[in-house]
Amino acid sequence: QVQLVESGGGLVQAGGSLKLSCVASGRTFSGYAMGWFRQAPGKAREFVTRIWASGGSTIYADSVKGRFIISRDNAKNTVYLQMNSLKPEDTAVYYCAQYSGRFGAGGVDYWGKGTLVTVSS
Repeated sequence: QVQLVESGGGLVQAGGSLKLSCVASGRTFSGYAMGWFRQAPGKAREFVTRIWASGGSTIYADSVKGRFIISRDNAKNTVYLQMNSLKPEDTAVYYCAQYSGRFGAGGVDYWGKGTLVTVSS
């Protein structure tokens, strides 16, 4: 059974940084694209970023481009989200996601339970 466990959320002031981690277990981590989504209070869950299984390509939502960086360590079964220049509108529960294939074209197979990020103004 696949499990995704996020950590690293918390309270930070606007302009600050946080780094989220997600440890995966249950299937061969290096075989699947990984991503991060977020859900702000009262809003739908939205895509943030995705990284190929190899780590060779990434894509970002326009709202975070240039501020957030996704990376992965296949030896540690871990995907990271470095969040810089945080804004109050980045406040949300952040979810780790594992896709159905190496490039993410088939959609998300599994979700983590989420970690809360709160950015104060």
